[in-house]
Amino acid sequence: MSERTATVMRETAETAIECTVTIDGSGTATVETGIGFFDHMLTAFARHGLFDLEIECDGDLEIDDHHTVEDCAIVLGEAIDEALGDRSGIVRYADRRVPLDEAVASAVVDVSSRPRFYFDGEFSQEQIGEFTTDMARHFAESLATNAGLTLHLAVEGENAHHEVEALFKALSRTLDDATRIDDRREGTPSTKGTL
Repeated sequence: MSERTATVMRETAETAIECTVTIDGSGTATVETGIGFFDHMLTAFARHGLFDLEIECDGDLEIDDHHTVEDCAIVLGEAIDEALGDRSGIVRYADRRVPLDEAVASAVVDVSSRPRFYFDGEFSQEQIGEFTTDMARHFAESLATNAGLTLHLAVEGENAHHEVEALFKALSRTLDDATRIDDRREGTPSTKGTL
């Protein structure tokens, strides 16, 4: 199997980002976005999904966190999509529930090339440091759109840090499961012959 890795760069008036992702990694991460909690979440995403991730973002944080978080999700989604290629041999579907203390998050994914996103839940606090909690939902939606995922997420809890962290971990574990190569499978996992 060839190495499933991709590098994507994106520069706009709001952000400049370079991202490299390896699907079959060991969970190493080098992340610098300027938002401490977001760096923590992307590092957790890599660690628990066993993706190798390098992402550096210079964003307009003097405004707020929106452009940085959204654009990192866009670039990471594009990199995942490119690294997966034609998706030949992948498991395709997966689901996980992940707890973190009182919080629990669930993720269900179809690596379908048909982007759809659904979310159920509310975050208990509006901010975690410089990170706006609703940006976790928006990150996942932007990632799904650009990686070609049908993604259903849900979260409940009492502490926003725990809720968001459980969500990122559930998403990464689910993506790891769905993007694994099934040695029994030949070609793309679709009766159409393509995804």
